[in-house]
Amino acid sequence: MTMNDAYHVPVMLRECMDALAIKPEGIYVDVTFGGGGHSRELLKHLKEKGRLFAFDQDPDALRNVIDDERFVLIHQNFRFLKNNLRLHGVKEVDGILADLGVSSHQFDDAARGFSTRFDAELDMRMDQTGELDAKQVLNAYPEAELHRIFGMYGELQNARTLAKVIATARITQPIRTVGELKTVVKVVVPRGKEHKYYAQLFQALRIEVNKELDALQEFLQQSVSVLKPGGRLAVMSYHSLEDRLVKNFMAKGKFRGEVDKDFFGNEIKPFKVISRKAFTASEEEVSRNNRARSAKLRVAEKVNEFRTLDS
Repeated sequence: MTMNDAYHVPVMLRECMDALAIKPEGIYVDVTFGGGGHSRELLKHLKEKGRLFAFDQDPDALRNVIDDERFVLIHQNFRFLKNNLRLHGVKEVDGILADLGVSSHQFDDAARGFSTRFDAELDMRMDQTGELDAKQVLNAYPEAELHRIFGMYGELQNARTLAKVIATARITQPIRTVGELKTVVKVVVPRGKEHKYYAQLFQALRIEVNKELDALQEFLQQSVSVLKPGGRLAVMSYHSLEDRLVKNFMAKGKFRGEVDKDFFGNEIKPFKVISRKAFTASEEEVSRNNRARSAKLRVAEKVNEFRTLDS
C-alpha cells in the first residue's frame, strides 16, 4: 500500500471513471482531492492536451500533489469552484467529480478530532485555518441551536435531551475532548447502539463546524454554469442529508419543491439524470474498504439547451 492509498482508499474508482465518460482531451475537476486516488486514475484517461484541476481545503492533502503538467491542485473549498477556475482561465469543463465526507486520513489522525476512537481535542476542522471548531460549538452555542444541529444534521431522536445535557454539563466544566464529551452524554446514549449514536453526534458537529451542507449547495449551483453542455457531474455521498440534496438538484435543478416549468409547461432543469437509482459499491469492494458500504454515487449530464445567465 502506497502513502496515498494509506491516506485515503478511493471509493468506486472504476464506477466514477465510467460515470464521467472521460474525453481524452477534455478538462476535468476533482473537487475533493484528498489522497489523490481518483485524480491519478483520471489522469490515466487523459491525453497530453487534457487537463485536470483538483480542489482540497485540507493542508494535509497538499502533500499528495501530483507531479504532472496536466494537473493543478487548488487549495480551496469547492464552494469557490467557479471563481478559482476562472482565475486559471477556465470557464467550462467536461466533467466534475466529488467524493464527499471525511477522508480515511482525517479519521485516522487522532489530533484532528474526527473519530470517536481517540481521546483527542474536539477539533473537526477540515480547513485548519478556520476559526470555528467542535469545542466552540459545544461550549458556546445556545441550547436551542445545539438541539437544531443534533436533530437536523445528526438525525438524533433525542436531540432536545442531548442538547440539555450538554448545556447543563458545560456550566461546571467546558467540554474539550472526545472522552469528556462521551462521558457527559453517556446517560442519553441508547444501550447497545453506542457506536451508531456517537457516529451521528460527531457527524452533526462536523457538518456544523465545516458548514458542509451550505458548501455542497453552493458547489452544486455553480456546477451548472461551469459544466459544458453534455458535461457530466458525478457526486458520491455517504449520508442521507447530502444524498437528498444531490438527488433533488440533479433531478429538479433545485433542492426542494417541484421542477420549474416554462409558459408551455415544459420542465426547466439543467441536468438529465443518468440513472434514477444511485450506484453503490460491490460486495467485494465493501469487504476490502468498509467506507464504501454507505457510498452512493449519483450521475447527471448537463442538457444541451440549458444556459445560466452568467455562463
